[in-house]
Amino acid sequence: MQNKKELIAEFSEFIPFVQSLKELDEEKWNSPIAEGKWTVRDVIAHMMLWDKYFLEEAIQKITSHQPLTAKHLDFDEFNRKAVDYAKEQGQQEIIDAAIQYRNELLRQLDSISEEDFTKEHIDGDGNPFSAYYYLIGFIPHDRHHMEQLGAYFSKAESY
Repeated sequence: MQNKKELIAEFSEFIPFVQSLKELDEEKWNSPIAEGKWTVRDVIAHMMLWDKYFLEEAIQKITSHQPLTAKHLDFDEFNRKAVDYAKEQGQQEIIDAAIQYRNELLRQLDSISEEDFTKEHIDGDGNPFSAYYYLIGFIPHDRHHMEQLGAYFSKAESY
């Protein structure tokens, strides 16, 4: 079992990754990463909006000792909204928001006591939720998308 410090360190790896996209040219930012797939813009907005959701509906609630309001969402609908949101925002705005929300998540997660970090809180659907299992679930999600983008960038550079 990974400890809190290790999980937070892994979860923070997203920040330098996103910061590296600040210099990405607009064409790559707005291009699909593969046929029928999202753009870089869409992927980063998707990740940022999940961070915002869990920050506001779960992690902030844990740190302020309030009932959690996070619920199981329709992922397809959430993702469609993320793509629509991304179309309305500039590259710098999305990158800055992604960094801001992840930094705030990290700050709040770090402030949670060891006991509250692993404690099962009850979410808005009545299901157990812990900061520990949130990270266990979302670190692979981060990795998946960072690897997708890394593969896209490697392929794009070889042309």
